[in-house]
Amino acid sequence: MELHCLSLPPLGANCYLLKLRDRLDGLVIDPGGAPEAVVHACGELNMTPAAILLTHSHFDHVGALNGLLEVWPGLPVYAHSGDLSRPFAPSELFPLDLATLSSWQELHDNETLSLAGIQLQVLHTHGHSKGSVVFLCEDCLFTGDTLFCGSMGRTDFPGGDVTEMLDSLRRLGELTGDFTVYPGHDRPTTLEAERRSNPYLREAMAR
Repeated sequence: MELHCLSLPPLGANCYLLKLRDRLDGLVIDPGGAPEAVVHACGELNMTPAAILLTHSHFDHVGALNGLLEVWPGLPVYAHSGDLSRPFAPSELFPLDLATLSSWQELHDNETLSLAGIQLQVLHTHGHSKGSVVFLCEDCLFTGDTLFCGSMGRTDFPGGDVTEMLDSLRRLGELTGDFTVYPGHDRPTTLEAERRSNPYLREAMAR
């Protein structure tokens, strides 16, 4: 599997492009706020998106959606309903409006998606937001704003909850084996490194 990362405005959210080497279609995880950058990167990779996957629905991770759907009308957008139900949406923080998002597909905890030849397991990891999820794909964890290198996502936004966040971190920490962690901001890390040194993950696993 090929994996490419873009750091996008307005807050440096990481957008991940995934594709198999022998295919022309692929996946976009968290398209950030610069649709032109995502379209350009897809063109450079000779990749046509088969779907957009959202780890959560905060504005800095979803701002490019309308622009991408103008380029690729009908492209399915996968998100958890926890972020897409009132009172959380639409708002400045949660800008998605289901009335205009006709291609929305609901994510469910523990389901396995098979898209563009790629299999991903969905883990519902509320805490940063009610609809936060992590995607487990091969030896990769796309953790959104749940788990960062040395830190965790904020819990003081609407829908955030520190107890739920610690429960979600413990769930990740208890996964069998090691994974490369690709977070929603900042640099990649490994789950084993976070088990050893991340104070929030260590606190969660000690609960």
